[in-house]
Amino acid sequence: MIWQEKRVLLIILGVLLLGNGIFFFTYRVQYEARLEGLNARLAEAQAHLDRARVKRVAAQNELRAYDQVRADLLTLYDKKWATQAERFTSLINSVKKLASDSHLEQPKVYSFSRTEDASTKEAGGIGTSIVGINFTVRGTYQQLRELINRLELSNQFVMIDSIHLGAGSGADTALTLSLRLKTIFREPPKETQTASRQL
Repeated sequence: MIWQEKRVLLIILGVLLLGNGIFFFTYRVQYEARLEGLNARLAEAQAHLDRARVKRVAAQNELRAYDQVRADLLTLYDKKWATQAERFTSLINSVKKLASDSHLEQPKVYSFSRTEDASTKEAGGIGTSIVGINFTVRGTYQQLRELINRLELSNQFVMIDSIHLGAGSGADTALTLSLRLKTIFREPPKETQTASRQL
């Protein structure tokens, strides 16, 4: 018979077939294990990417908030805390207008005091000076309250430091209000001060 004559060949083919079967199943198991490992790595990489995205969004929000604070500080520094030369006249005009809008007699005399904060300048800080403005107005209680309210709501960077209220004498029913206001001016850089002195 043919199978007896070709027994050796058939045995070789059977051994090869068995070897191929074993190799196929082993390779498939290893392939599945590798595939599972790759899927696990992919899931880990995706989770890492998601965490990185969340951190990036948080960092962008933090940067946006920082930029907003920086812009607000620059506005405060350049406009509200402008130098005395830049803001003093407009401040006095604003105080006069507030007194006028409150229907009070215009102050006849203003007195000023100035204190420099040398500690911040020496420490490399901004360098500021505090200016006090003293004046007296006369009017009714409602007019005086209106002036104080207007000063507190004013766009000018000004603080009420002290208030003294006095009553009129005799038939005079008008009240006298002595106010001390404080404001802060930034000092110009030393180069600007030197140049202005030389001019």
